[in-house]
Order: sequence, then C-alpha cells, then structure tokens
Amino acid sequence: MNATVTPPAFATCDLCDANETDTSGRLRVLPPVFHDYGGVRKFCGPVVTLRCPEDNSRVREAVNSPGYLETPQGRVGRVLVVDGAGSLRRALVGGNLAAAAAQNGWAGLVVDGAVRDLAELSVAQVGIRALALMPLRTAKRDEGQRDVPVQIQGVWVRPGDWLYADEDGIVVSAVPLHAGAH
Repeated sequence: MNATVTPPAFATCDLCDANETDTSGRLRVLPPVFHDYGGVRKFCGPVVTLRCPEDNSRVREAVNSPGYLETPQGRVGRVLVVDGAGSLRRALVGGNLAAAAAQNGWAGLVVDGAVRDLAELSVAQVGIRALALMPLRTAKRDEGQRDVPVQIQGVWVRPGDWLYADEDGIVVSAVPLHAGAH
C-alpha cells in the first residue's frame, strides 16, 4: 500500500466540547457499547456504509477494494461502518477481512455486530470497533446494501459523514471536524 496521509490530531472529547452548542444535529455520538479490537487505537475518515445482517458478502467486497480517497494532500483512509443490526449470532469480520482492510488502506471498521479471530484482529493495522466476539462466521448469501444511510445503535450514519474514534468513544459528523471547530 502507498503511504496515507497522517490523520489529523483529534480527541473525541475535544470534538464534543468544541461543538456542544451546535444544535444542527451534524455531530452525533455513538453509545459506549463498542469494544476496541484492532491494532490501531485511534482513527478517523470519511464513512462508507453497509447494511448486511448476518451476511458478510458486502464486507468482503468492501475490504478487498481500495479503502482510501485520493486528495491533493495524499491518500485519506475511509471508515467502513457495518450495520449488522446488532446481531451477536455470527461474526461479520474476522482476521482475514481485517488484514485485507489494512492492506487496502481502510482507516477503520465499526461493526454493529460481532467479530472473531481476536489474535489476528489485534495485530491488523486498522482500527476495529464492534459489539462483541463470536467464533461463528456468517453465511454467504450475497445479500446486503452499500452506501445507504444506516442506524447504528439508534444513531444515523450516512455515506460521506466523517467518523472519529479514540479511547473515549466514537463521534460522527456531517462535515470534517477539528478540535477547534464550532
């Protein structure tokens, strides 16, 4: 993979503080139910969405495609947000898909569902947040939708939103943010 642009320094707490008076709804915070499983602890980027409960066919397609945008400043890794309907019955991402995401320049994956292969996820150079671990893999029914608005734990996430994840939580914004933005 070619070098990506270093993501801007941010802290989700600072982003929330800087935007606390904004009533437009552009800033949304996901509930604190996601666990950190990836080898990258802090990540951000423009969002690509998938809706695919208990079928990871679309996830496989996405992580095997370029996970970055070319910009005048260089490559910017995107964040794949997977609406798995909160199901913990099957894992939507495992070690092979995490490795593919890292190799193809994805900044991170946020899975509203389960993942598996913790030893492999933890060394993959990609951010991974999910609800839980589950050793069973999904069926492959070739189902799911890409680039549609999804509701993740009650919070709307849309294609092209920006997602910021760090040790304090996950923030989604309709526009790119920096800690001093108002």
